[in-house]
Amino acid sequence: MKAVIMAGGFGTRIQPLTNSIPKPMLPVLNKPMMEHIIKKVKAVGITEIVILLYFKPEVIQNYFKDGSDFGIKINYVLPDDDYGTAGAVKKAAKYLDERFIVISGDLVTDFDLKEIIGFHQAVGSKLTITLTSVEDPLQFGVVITDKDGKILRFLEKPGWGEVFSDTINTGIYVIEPEILNYIPDNLPFDFSKDLFPKLMKEGITLYGYNAKGYWRDVGNPESYREVNKDILLDKVKLDVEGERIKVNGGVLYTKTKDIPKDLTVNGKVVLDENVKIGNNCYLENVVIGKNTHIGDNVYLKDCVIWWDCKIGDNTKLNNAVICNNVEIGKNVRAEHGVIIAEGTEVKDNVHFEKDVIVWPNKLIEESAIISSNLIWGDKWRASIFEGGKVSGRTNIELSNEMAAKLAASFGSILPAGKTILMSRDYHRASRMLKRSFLGGLLGAGLDVVDLKLMPLPVMRYLLSKSDAVAGVHFRQSPDNPAITEILFFDSEGLAIDTNTEKSVERIFFRENFRRVNYNQIGEIKDDPMAIKSYKEKFLSLIDKEIIQSSRFKIIVDLLNGSTSIVYPDIINTFSIENVILNAYFDEKKISQISTLHEKSAQEISKIVKVLSIDCGFIMYPNGQRVVIVSDEGEILSHETALLSILYLIDRTVSRQVKVYLPVYIPEVMDEMFENIIIERGKFIGLKSNFLKDYYFFANLEGNYAFTDMSFSYDGMFTSVKLLEMMGKTKLRLSQIQKLIPPHTFIHKVVACPSNLKGKMMRKFTEEAIGKEASFIDGVKIFIDKRTWILMIPDQYSDNLHLYVNSDVEEKAQDLLNQYIEKIGKWIEEN
Repeated sequence: MKAVIMAGGFGTRIQPLTNSIPKPMLPVLNKPMMEHIIKKVKAVGITEIVILLYFKPEVIQNYFKDGSDFGIKINYVLPDDDYGTAGAVKKAAKYLDERFIVISGDLVTDFDLKEIIGFHQAVGSKLTITLTSVEDPLQFGVVITDKDGKILRFLEKPGWGEVFSDTINTGIYVIEPEILNYIPDNLPFDFSKDLFPKLMKEGITLYGYNAKGYWRDVGNPESYREVNKDILLDKVKLDVEGERIKVNGGVLYTKTKDIPKDLTVNGKVVLDENVKIGNNCYLENVVIGKNTHIGDNVYLKDCVIWWDCKIGDNTKLNNAVICNNVEIGKNVRAEHGVIIAEGTEVKDNVHFEKDVIVWPNKLIEESAIISSNLIWGDKWRASIFEGGKVSGRTNIELSNEMAAKLAASFGSILPAGKTILMSRDYHRASRMLKRSFLGGLLGAGLDVVDLKLMPLPVMRYLLSKSDAVAGVHFRQSPDNPAITEILFFDSEGLAIDTNTEKSVERIFFRENFRRVNYNQIGEIKDDPMAIKSYKEKFLSLIDKEIIQSSRFKIIVDLLNGSTSIVYPDIINTFSIENVILNAYFDEKKISQISTLHEKSAQEISKIVKVLSIDCGFIMYPNGQRVVIVSDEGEILSHETALLSILYLIDRTVSRQVKVYLPVYIPEVMDEMFENIIIERGKFIGLKSNFLKDYYFFANLEGNYAFTDMSFSYDGMFTSVKLLEMMGKTKLRLSQIQKLIPPHTFIHKVVACPSNLKGKMMRKFTEEAIGKEASFIDGVKIFIDKRTWILMIPDQYSDNLHLYVNSDVEEKAQDLLNQYIEKIGKWIEEN
């Protein structure tokens, strides 16, 4: 039997630890992570290993050489391109003429490989996937098996709504050589995304073995720190080299002989060769690499210190990772976490605030106070993007420097000489950061059409109709006035996908920007016809005669947003009698949008009743979201508003059309519709090729899109289209409300730690056994034909979303309470 060790990853998200070494070479107990894997493989009698390389291959080759120093034979394979996980293994096919095990070189585990291989043999499997249960399954491939270990279903890196179990694919496979025949040559091909579905389609049974023990994918700086803590706390069984000495209340493993007598040790401390420790030092759960010098009166707790470092007298470090060749002066304080990358010099009396990261080869002046200024913030997030958006505290995490660097990264993945559209709201922070961002794009060789102040639906419409390759919009967060958001769009005006996000992040972390020659620097252009183009398209899709003949009287609160440069003019074009509120700019008001919304709703409700107004709208500042007020002054819930719009669409379209909705939208009116076909599904990563087949799509946050206009949510267009449909049917909103069958729909947000979301999905999946259920997005359990509960974990925050629908209010509330209680118990079990 042979082994294949995957060692080709870029280590993008664990930067800056991988600044000069690939991730499998990160030190764990003063040995490269991959060396521990090689020892495990050798321990089960495998002596011939293939190592798949890609990023910084020479570092791995120079360390392991031909393998003879480790009692094994190593063959290296260096693909000429990124062929995916399975495609890379296919490149090693000439070495794999017998059963082999595939394992990553950048993980830490104490799984018993003999048991995994033994299971594979016992069931006669052609391919066995090693499984384990984890707290956060989102970033891994989720796998569901039957009681015999046969794989029923799996999802590669799913969204939270697809995580039906906390049992995940560890990336450890036992494979028979004939399986290589199913992997194409010289094509990108992944195990989970491509090979496994192909094998199942061919009728080949895949097995999963749920391994017991410790397993952690070391994917980011926080997981690197945690895995080192786990080792020192004996949560994982790894061999520790060095003489074992009991010192005070702790244990010292040392390859260094000269240990000061006044050294205090707590927990487990590991010292490599030629470590020098000064007088009166305190070490607790610390690993120190070779040739590192520690001064007098130094306090180190939960620290990993690499090789060739110096730490000055009276320094105190807690939860720190200090990379190689770092020199730290005297009286330095980092008591709440720090990562200092290689080649950095920290002068005396420097103070680090919580979880600061210092990039390579920096010089930090004496007495400096260093605070985090990187966007992933206090807890090392796996990504700087969230659904095509980057957000951070204005001028702290999202500084001018950060914006320029992010722009250079984004520009570097796009073809030089192409055009990008940019726009913003009117807040001064948006203007400031957009200008810095613009400079980064120009330096990467992109031309920029600067739309300046522009409602987001207008910008996204123009983007979809232009030859621009991307668009970027800056706005103040509608939820937090201290935060600025940067929204990234593809050429169709849709949020960029996760692959694009990862490409940007890779360049961002490595600072590998494209810098064009002076004569290739991009240009800034204007588009004076931008609003006119949007308006013409808008007017072409609305029946002007219907609206004018209906003599509508409306009231609209623009909430001091950017729609004031477009919307009033459009309304007046239709000769609609209107009352427009807050159609002017006010930074103070736009910073208090939630309060403004509540106040606006109360005012509009009163005005509608007093003036006998037909309809009211509250338009959110960027123009995407709209709240609808009925002719009786009722602020329609987003659910009621959507059902009303669906009814009007059904009554007014001249052909049968398709509508796309989230799975949580109640089916209460579906049977009433004659001309609309409703489909429900996931809303993450929607593409224009998919959306073009639909007439309308929406969610329950006041976002509506008519695709004839664009694939962007557009509150302005929705409001006028609503009037047109009301004019055609001669129905008021209050009348349509009465046509909606009585039912109770509840949306409840329940707090749940991220590390338990996978468990919640598994528990809900277990609850669904024996019941009618749906797993399109989240877990939806039907109690009867008209009563169901749906649970979807929030993609980004520590919350679960519960949706309940029933024709009886008491039944809906009881069902909700029942599952809130269950969730509480499941969380307590942990």
